[in-house]
Amino acid sequence: MRRITVGILAHVDAGKTTLSEALLYRGGRLKKPGRVDHGDAFLDTDALERRRGITIFAKQAVLPLPDAVLTLLDTPGHVDFAAEAERTLAVLDCAVLVISGTEGVQSHTSTLWHLLRAHRVPTFVFVNKMDLPGADRAAVLEQLNTRLEAGFVDFSLPADELTEEMAGLDEAALEEYIDTGSVSEKRAAELIASCRLFPCFFGSALKLEGVDELLDGIARWAPVPVYPAEFGARVFKVSRDEQGVRLTHIKVTGGSLKAKTMLQGVTAAGEAWEQKADALRLYSGAKYAPLAEAEAGTVCAVTGLEHTWPGEGLGLEENAAAPALEPVLACEVLAPEGTDVTDLLAKLRLLEQEDPLLQVEWNEASGRAQVRLMGEVQQQVLASQMKTRFDLDVIFGPGAIVYKETVASPVVGMGHFEPLRHYAEVHLLLEPGERGSGLVLKSAVSEDELDGNWQRLILSHLAERRHPGVLTGSPITDMKITLTAGKAHLKHTEGGDFRQATFRALRQGLMQAENVLLEPWYSFRLEVPAANLGRAMADVQRMSGRFDPPETLGETALLTGTAPVSEMTGYAAQVAAYTKGDGRLSVTVKGYEPCHNAEQVIATVGYDPERDTENPADSVFCSHGAGVVVLWREAAEKMHLENRVRLGGEEPEQAAAPIPQRAARPASGGLEEDAQLAAIFERTYGPVQRRELLFRSAKEEKQAVPAGPWKKTPEYLLVDGYNVIFDWPELKKLAAQDLSAAREALIQILCNYQGYHKCTLIVVFDAYRVSGGSGGVQREGGVWIVYTKEAETADAYIEKVTYELAKLEKERRVRVVTSDGAEQLIILGHGTLRVSARMFRQEMDVTEREIEDIIAKHNARRG
Repeated sequence: MRRITVGILAHVDAGKTTLSEALLYRGGRLKKPGRVDHGDAFLDTDALERRRGITIFAKQAVLPLPDAVLTLLDTPGHVDFAAEAERTLAVLDCAVLVISGTEGVQSHTSTLWHLLRAHRVPTFVFVNKMDLPGADRAAVLEQLNTRLEAGFVDFSLPADELTEEMAGLDEAALEEYIDTGSVSEKRAAELIASCRLFPCFFGSALKLEGVDELLDGIARWAPVPVYPAEFGARVFKVSRDEQGVRLTHIKVTGGSLKAKTMLQGVTAAGEAWEQKADALRLYSGAKYAPLAEAEAGTVCAVTGLEHTWPGEGLGLEENAAAPALEPVLACEVLAPEGTDVTDLLAKLRLLEQEDPLLQVEWNEASGRAQVRLMGEVQQQVLASQMKTRFDLDVIFGPGAIVYKETVASPVVGMGHFEPLRHYAEVHLLLEPGERGSGLVLKSAVSEDELDGNWQRLILSHLAERRHPGVLTGSPITDMKITLTAGKAHLKHTEGGDFRQATFRALRQGLMQAENVLLEPWYSFRLEVPAANLGRAMADVQRMSGRFDPPETLGETALLTGTAPVSEMTGYAAQVAAYTKGDGRLSVTVKGYEPCHNAEQVIATVGYDPERDTENPADSVFCSHGAGVVVLWREAAEKMHLENRVRLGGEEPEQAAAPIPQRAARPASGGLEEDAQLAAIFERTYGPVQRRELLFRSAKEEKQAVPAGPWKKTPEYLLVDGYNVIFDWPELKKLAAQDLSAAREALIQILCNYQGYHKCTLIVVFDAYRVSGGSGGVQREGGVWIVYTKEAETADAYIEKVTYELAKLEKERRVRVVTSDGAEQLIILGHGTLRVSARMFRQEMDVTEREIEDIIAKHNARRG
């Protein structure tokens, strides 16, 4: 038997619940359809819903048909409860979007349509209230195809006309129509499943007109997924029954689930849980039947699970993406005097489990609990829930706008955390993202530079909480954050160290950035008598809003547009007043845009980011065995890693090239960093032996040179070959095409350097990933070229040589060219001078100019 989960969605008052009742009645599930206005709707089971006459909570009904079993999910239509509707979309096989024949496409209709498309839900349309004056079939179809998207087709058309309409939507369907004169049912089903065809049915749910046609269309055309054999399920709702038992509402998306099965998951806070599914309930309206086993495609409720959350994936199922709809108002919860605050918070937390977007917080400044809400109706419903379920009277303070912050241009943030016996450094690239994208996190760091576990930990810390901005302390959003560099210590790094370094890096970047304050905006639809149109347009302009050219509908004018939530809050009452009750305002949250009065808001909030001790931007470095705080303005100069990001449109340099050789691990190469590296080394391994303070004894003078074919000179220069190749842009570009050519080019450059400076120059190329490599040493143009053997890295080889040189050649100057942070630390302990690849590039440029000057002078003398 096919199992089909169908969601019913609509703008409020379009007749969605009435249609659900009609479907259940015509399908034989009800003896009599209920009515919202009579308070006897089968799916409005909550007392509050019956009292207010609106759907607040998504409800389920099972409708057996001859060839399929439909599970209807009736969702709230009011914009304040749109998040409840959004949560159901992840478990739908298809949806029915209900449109009012007299109202057409309304503001919330557009919001629901965008959500349906984002979740790729095949959609049928029922245009309701066609029995009322003003209902216009052709006008509604035109609105659907122009305001939403193309593909809405009237399925009540004669067969030949319907076939022509479908053929025009797809090339394959058109070819089939040309060849055969028709479009097959299989092709039509494919168009519906791929969201290119949206069947439209017209009628009156109250009068049961067009309901049979819709029901037949769903049974005939609704796509049925193919489920995997292994268990998977999606949590879309959490609620409690009348006895207070916690219910986890799921759809089984693979295999099956038996009662008493042990399930595992991860809480919203990231903590693992394992609990038994005590019982399975198949709900239909307010009643349920127990299930021994739920097969794939079944929507049911599970008891015994205390840590699940809406959007969680169980078994094979992944967690759902973050919701697109978010609350725009933050309200303080005011309880009667003497109420235990801990108890109040606990009760609010229970409701937060059912609606995570409540985002219950404790406001230290006011000493009160705070919740996030969509609007006044949700506020009233929440107060009623607190009274009904917990016998607690609460009211709410004035709703404050929930602002957000982002950046206008790229910036690099750096964080260092190094108190005694701790160590972590993190570099982050912050870039502006698209509106509504939230935070997009990624890493551009090779695992050769920083272990993958540390990288994943850094990204987890970025995702684990809402990070405050620096303008008003509002959460940051619409930002791409890329890990560009990171460093750990072999002995002293712990997970909490990277948490500190990560948060400080993010904060330091924000302190430098060009920050933008964002505020929520409404999309609105305003209907007023034509005589009041001028007043309405003036109001929208005064509210810093924007509107489309007005439309005239008889004696009524229609104005659509967008405006800041802060300005439009409470405007519905004004509309009712100046139109004497004849005006109608409907709004839906459009998203976040730059704040229209940012300076005023920032000044009013008075947030000082440098006094926010919970979110420091400064870094902690170690000095003389103790942690020292370095202000964020000065911290970049003291970082141990080099900033490789080139702002101004260029991508950050990749830490690894797409070839098997080891990639560079950069560091800044400055004198200040030498001091920091020395401090690290001395704390771990003891004092550094400074070469310039040591003198060789007569006995030492007679010691042999280190193992190797090279001769003594006053200076030794060791070069980490691949490190330099992948640091110098011209060689890196050449290596991407031909690595051998890049090696030869570097060797020729080094030959010129060696011929000019007369040093012993050794360039080391590692082959530690070359199977069977035995290594080797050769000389070319005065340069010793070393290829390491299998499983031996260049830095290990250089470490060995510098150690031998430190023992036997103490009056010689030994330098190593590398940007490998770990290698720098080791060679520093051998008393060796080190030079970063970039500094050596500058030295090389000077050498080449001096050589050119010598040649020019020589040629001038000869001339």
